[in-house]
Amino acid sequence: MIPRFGDGTLRAWIPRGLVELDHEGVGTPAPITRADGLCPLQVSWHEGRIVQVQPLVDGSAEPEGMLLPRLLEPHAHLDKAFSWSGYPNLSGTYAGAMAANLREHQSRTLEVVQERFERAMSLVWRHGLRAVRTHIDSLGPGAECSWDAILEGASRWQDRVTVQPVALVPVEHWGSTEGKQLAARVAAAGGLLGGVISPPCSGRAPRQALRNLLALADRHGCGVDLHIDEASSEPAAGLFQLMRVLKRMTVSVPITCSHASSLSLLRAPTLQRLAERMAHHNVQVVALPLTNGWLLGRQDFATPLRRPLAPIRQLQRAGVCVAVGGDNVQDPWFPAGNFDPLALIAASLAQAQLAPWERLGLSPFTTAAARLMQMEWDGVIRAGAPADAMQLPVQSWAEALAAPPQRRLLVRGVWVQD
Repeated sequence: MIPRFGDGTLRAWIPRGLVELDHEGVGTPAPITRADGLCPLQVSWHEGRIVQVQPLVDGSAEPEGMLLPRLLEPHAHLDKAFSWSGYPNLSGTYAGAMAANLREHQSRTLEVVQERFERAMSLVWRHGLRAVRTHIDSLGPGAECSWDAILEGASRWQDRVTVQPVALVPVEHWGSTEGKQLAARVAAAGGLLGGVISPPCSGRAPRQALRNLLALADRHGCGVDLHIDEASSEPAAGLFQLMRVLKRMTVSVPITCSHASSLSLLRAPTLQRLAERMAHHNVQVVALPLTNGWLLGRQDFATPLRRPLAPIRQLQRAGVCVAVGGDNVQDPWFPAGNFDPLALIAASLAQAQLAPWERLGLSPFTTAAARLMQMEWDGVIRAGAPADAMQLPVQSWAEALAAPPQRRLLVRGVWVQD
C-alpha cells in the first residue's frame, strides 16, 4: 500500500522540454542545458505535489541521476499478452498472426486473462508507466471473460496505474444491435470504441460503418481508437475514407488512428495534404513501430527495402498529435516486448529515428501521449504538478538507452520500492 502523500527534494538531470521553472522568464537565470537536452535541476515536493523547480548553480552538489515523469502506454493488448508460446506465428506475417489470434481467442478463460493481466501490470508498474490504453478483443467466445478480467483488474490497480479499455471489433459491428449494446457497456466502463478497418475498404460500406461508429461514440461520449491502415498496400485507404466521412459529419469526441502504417507509402505531396486534413479534423495518431516493423512489408527470401510505418515527422509538422506505443507483447502479433517505455524509446531510435533529446522526438512518449490519452497531467515537471516520476541511475541519454536501467519510482511524492 502506498502512503497517500509524501515530501522531498531531489537534484537530477531532466529533459529541458519537460520542465517549467519557477518564475521562468522573469529575471531568473536560464538553466544550463547540455547538448543532449538535459539540464541540472532541483525539484522539491510537498504532500504529493511539486512546489519548486530551480536550476542548480555552479558549485552545488551533482545531480543524482536522471528524472523523468512516469510515462504512458497509448496502445497495448493486455488480453492476449504472453500468448506467443501457446500460439506462435513463426511466419511473422499478418495473416499468420490473425490465424493464431483467432485460435487463441477460442480458448480464453477468465483465469487465463487474469493471469496475463497481472503479469503485464506488474511489469507496467515496475517499469514506470502511469497509464495504459488496452484494446480488448470484444467479439467472439473470449470477449466476455476478457472484459470481466480486465475491468476487475483495472479496479484493483487504479490507485497505481490507470487502465483505459478499448472495445476492438470489426468496424462494421457497431451498426448491429449487438454493437449498440456493446457501446453502452463500454461507455459505462469509461472506455473507448475501437474498430478494425483494413484495405481495400473501398466503396460506400466502409464509410457507412465509420458513420455508425462515430455517431454511436458521440451519443455515448466515448472516444474512438481505430486500427486503421495497418497494411503494406492500398496506402491510406482507410484514412481517406475517414476524411470523407468527417468532411460531412461533426464529431465531438476524440478520434485516434492507431497504426496508420501505409501512409508512408504515399507520395510526399499527397501525404502532406492528407496530414493537413487530419490536423484540421483533430485526428490523432498512435505509431506502432515494433509490431509494424515485424509484420509488414515482408517478402519471400528478401529483406524489405521499404517498410510501412506511420510517418511520424510529417504528421507532426502538419500539426497532428502523434504518440508512440509498444502494441503487442509476446503474442502472435509480436514475439518480444515487456512493457518497458525506455526500451521502446531505445528501439524507436532505429525504427523511427526519434531522438529523445529533440522535443519532437521525446513528445510522442510524454506530452503528446498524455494529450492523446486525455490525461489530467501532461507530464511537464512544474510547480503544482503531481510528484510522479522515475529516477534513473544514469547521467546521460546514452546510458539510459544502452540497456534500460533499474529505476526508482516516485508516486504521489513517495518513493516506492518494487
